[in-house]
Amino acid sequence: MSAETLARWQFAVVTIYHFLFVPLTIGLSVLVAGMQTAWYRTDDPRWLALTHFFGKLFLVNFAIGVVTGIVQEFQFGMNWSAYSRFVGDVFGAPLAMEGILAFFLESTFLGLWIFGWDKLSRRTHLACLWAAAIGTNLSAFFILAANSWMQHPVGYVLDATTHRARLTSIWAVLTNSTALVTIPHTLAAAFLMAGVFVLSVSAWHLRRGAELFRPALRLGIVTVLVAGAAVAVTGDLQARIMTKQQPMKMAAAEALYNTSAPASFSLLTIGSLDGHSELWSLRVPNALSLMATGRPDGTVEGINTLQQQSEQKYGPGDYRPSIPLAYWMFRLMIGFGLLACGLAAGALWLTRRGRSPTGTWFWRAASWSILLPILANSTAWIFTEVGRQPWSVFGLLKTADSSSPTVGVSLVATSFVTLTVLYAVLAVVELRILLTTIRAGAHLETADVGAGAQPQPSFAY
Repeated sequence: MSAETLARWQFAVVTIYHFLFVPLTIGLSVLVAGMQTAWYRTDDPRWLALTHFFGKLFLVNFAIGVVTGIVQEFQFGMNWSAYSRFVGDVFGAPLAMEGILAFFLESTFLGLWIFGWDKLSRRTHLACLWAAAIGTNLSAFFILAANSWMQHPVGYVLDATTHRARLTSIWAVLTNSTALVTIPHTLAAAFLMAGVFVLSVSAWHLRRGAELFRPALRLGIVTVLVAGAAVAVTGDLQARIMTKQQPMKMAAAEALYNTSAPASFSLLTIGSLDGHSELWSLRVPNALSLMATGRPDGTVEGINTLQQQSEQKYGPGDYRPSIPLAYWMFRLMIGFGLLACGLAAGALWLTRRGRSPTGTWFWRAASWSILLPILANSTAWIFTEVGRQPWSVFGLLKTADSSSPTVGVSLVATSFVTLTVLYAVLAVVELRILLTTIRAGAHLETADVGAGAQPQPSFAY
């Protein structure tokens, strides 16, 4: 196995692992701020207890996310130095803005929130959490803007001397058409994950008779349904942008080998062993045309046509991503997301007007539902990155030309094994902390501090 292949595997492991925590941190920061706002406005001690409880879970997830995110930065220089040199002038601006503006805003006010329970007024303390939540979402904005540049490069020129991309307009990067649909889509998916997390944890406690968690259950249900609708709308917009800017990715998502007008959407496709042709499929007529172009009779270019066009434009080579991987990741992404929304809709009906489902099947399904958005987000991320191949920067720099030329197999293998083992240990530690905190639950008597009062120092995390 080559150093480049090992570096690809390492990047996949590190990125997917890190992205397990990012969406939950983004969405949960706002939901916890919403819980504390509800306590601030109503003096209902239930909301204070829930703020305290879900705030702990948010902080655990935030800490692991920061640690795993730092490794992301180092591996670019370790294994992908050619890529870092090429994009450095462009990526420097949004990533600096993320670090200096968003992350410091997030971490500073989160620290004030953690240690300010008994030192700040209720209004100031609440404002600190909202500032941290805004910082968290701003951080996502800048990072996604940088990633969108890899999908659709804008606001740059190629320096003929250094053979590097040089930034000409930060505004073009931040308002990239790809970013403008990717950012709301990713944030909506983050709120979907956070909503399912709150729903899942609350259902686990309600099954054991902890009625304190009923408001949190309803909050999680509403969040999932609203976020699910937003994911669907923004996903539709993203599919059209993707068809325009990266038509090969859309063709790979459908395993569409021949240009079609109209194009159907396959629920299941069986291809040849070499992945170059379709043998059998179960299809929904006109659905792909509607998804890709907004018209039921729209033309969608096939993989074979796009391969010929890419060879004419970029020279000889294979410009197809892994068709089976792109095809199934696209469907699993949609399927897991729909299951999460369907469960939330069922939960909304079963818990209407204070009702509680009598069967154990619902509580078990709700408790395990947290796996659905995790799988949806992970498969979505895999599809996004795999579908762009063979490019690391679309149309400009191939992944094969992005690795570090002086880093050998032994060095990459050592870092790969080390990071994989370290991340496995971190996964066990985080899971144990989360489960211990969840099982401990929230206790109303510890939150009953009286109307208008601020919690005592025992609430410090």
